[in-house]
Formats: sequence, structure tokens, C-alpha cells
Amino acid sequence: MNAFQLARTAYSPVAAPTRSAQSTEYDAFAMVTRGLRSASTPGEIAKAIYDNRNLWTLLAADVADPQNQLPRSLRAQIFYLSEFTNLHSGKVLTGTSSVDALIDVNSAIMAGLRQQSEAL
Repeated sequence: MNAFQLARTAYSPVAAPTRSAQSTEYDAFAMVTRGLRSASTPGEIAKAIYDNRNLWTLLAADVADPQNQLPRSLRAQIFYLSEFTNLHSGKVLTGTSSVDALIDVNSAIMAGLRQQSEAL
């Protein structure tokens, strides 16, 4: 490929529209929440908890970064929800709680992301 072809390719229209951060986050929450809802065997529940914990760990690391642009109070709330999710997940894995609270938290986050993207 020569320089002209590379330049044309670089500036050609994208095949798919660029996704917003909210859309990507919503999809991540939708995927792990679907896993939590559909898990029925101990192995499926453990996998769903693992995936959900990974998502929340990523969010906690992101909001703990001093360079994060979100308001400080929102960052603190997200970090708190990450801690709650981690603690409650342990209770689910030991059989002393159900996944319902985790699904509720994720669903509330998804509703907020949906509302935020509609406002844009």
C-alpha cells in the first residue's frame, strides 16, 4: 500500500459510528448483569460473580485515579459501590445471600448511564 492509499484509508469514513463511553459502560454492565440473572449452578454463579467483580474493580481503579474527571462525590459513591459489591459477592459465594442486590446495583447504574446518554 502506498502513502496515498494509506492517507485515504486513514481519513475515510468509519464503517461503524464511534461509541460513547456511556454506551460502552452500559454494555459492560448489561453483559455482567445478564450473567448474574441467568446463573443457576454454583459454577455459573461463581463465573458471574467473577465477571461482576472484575468490572467493579476496574471502575474502582478508574475513580481512584487523581486524574479522573468525574466529580469527587460521584467518584466516592462509585468506589463505595465497588466495595459493597465485593463484600456482597463473598456472601453470595458462601450461600448466605442472593445475587439480587448485585443485580439491583448494576441495574441502577445502567439506568443512570441510559439517562445520561439520552441527555447528551
